[in-house]
Amino acid sequence: MTAMIEVKDVSKAFGGIIANDKISLEVPEGRVTGLIGPNGSGKTTLFNSIVGYHPIDEGSIKFEGVEISDFRVPKIARLGLLRTFQQTRIYSKMNCVNNMLISVNHRSERFIDLFRDYPPELTEKAEQLLDFVGLYSKRKLISGDLSFGQQKLLEFAMALMNEPRLLLLDEPTAGINPTLINGLIDRLRRAAAEMGVTLFVIEHNMPVIMNLADSIYCLANGRLLAHGSPDEIQSDERVINAYLGGHYTVDD
Repeated sequence: MTAMIEVKDVSKAFGGIIANDKISLEVPEGRVTGLIGPNGSGKTTLFNSIVGYHPIDEGSIKFEGVEISDFRVPKIARLGLLRTFQQTRIYSKMNCVNNMLISVNHRSERFIDLFRDYPPELTEKAEQLLDFVGLYSKRKLISGDLSFGQQKLLEFAMALMNEPRLLLLDEPTAGINPTLINGLIDRLRRAAAEMGVTLFVIEHNMPVIMNLADSIYCLANGRLLAHGSPDEIQSDERVINAYLGGHYTVDD
């Protein structure tokens, strides 16, 4: 199976604190890959490195065979690699449709593009994606008036608007009403199956990630602790101990 992302021996430190220590992993095309670990284990740092928010200290990051560890966010985004955030990044004074339309400019570096007229087919696409995430009835509402969970759904739709090849999702279910989580899981699966979007997902909700992911990596103290299927991960004593505060060893 083709690996879309290949991370090899990646290390990143901030001052004297090692956030990632020689991490190696792969995200296969067309699959949902999970990334879990206790708070402070280095998950978000690794995401930030992959999408170009800060340079790595050592190692290699490849996207579809291209070394991207020296690329910054706009260049990586134009390759089709995007991410969402724990805290939403939407345009809170705009309505949902306009959020969708302006999000397309993430592939462009020209400021003038922000003021161009959008073709009707782009508006239609925006409304279709809002319908896909369950926000069609709220498409004309100011996004800042949405609930936090609805804002996360909007951010997900904004990312899909850019037709990503691979989407990194940071805590997609955080802040979402528990009654809506199954619907979100279904939409994430449909995005992978129907739109051809490969997903790499950080998630603290264990039932969600075990139900969603094809395979899961677990980090602890900045190092790779375990990798396997959901069944293998949830029965791995090292993973259980890491979450419960026990002792564990990392394989060399």
